[in-house]
Amino acid sequence: MELAQRIRQQRLDRRMTIEQLAAGTGLTRSWLSKVENFRVTPSLPALFKIAASLGTPLSELLEGLEAGPELCIVRKGEGKEFDRDPSPGNNIHYESLAHGHQSRAMEPFLLTIPPHGGRAQLLPHQGEEFLLVLSGQVSFDYGEDQFVLDAGDSLYFNGSTPHRVYNPSKKAAQVLCVFYVTN
Repeated sequence: MELAQRIRQQRLDRRMTIEQLAAGTGLTRSWLSKVENFRVTPSLPALFKIAASLGTPLSELLEGLEAGPELCIVRKGEGKEFDRDPSPGNNIHYESLAHGHQSRAMEPFLLTIPPHGGRAQLLPHQGEEFLLVLSGQVSFDYGEDQFVLDAGDSLYFNGSTPHRVYNPSKKAAQVLCVFYVTN
């Protein structure tokens, strides 16, 4: 996640569009968007292309990513806001719950989904995902299936099947979401 944020921030700092980055790297706009939204992890050759197009040393993008504490405590309200999917069809607020631990295999988030909000379209991603509804009620679309989940309900699934979570109710919902990205 940290690498994805660094790439996006470097691009924005240089006032580059994702299309300009794609043109400079020879990589597709959609693939770069997935990199910036932590849906795919770029290979080392792709990172070289991205760094070169951004005009930054690769070492700057990677610096400190493996460093960090073995134990990471994030107190209530101290999560780091993360814009996982900045599309107009998504108003879910993502709060990273492990941003202080750099070499993690899982990516836990607290999702706050406003009334009648969520993701407009079904999207797939690499890896696996776990959801636990902490409060409220959400609907979950998984391929052609739809499920209603209440507080205390959970599910575990393969992220490669297009899916989405949204809140059909009049009250905000909170969901613990854990991504495990396999390579």
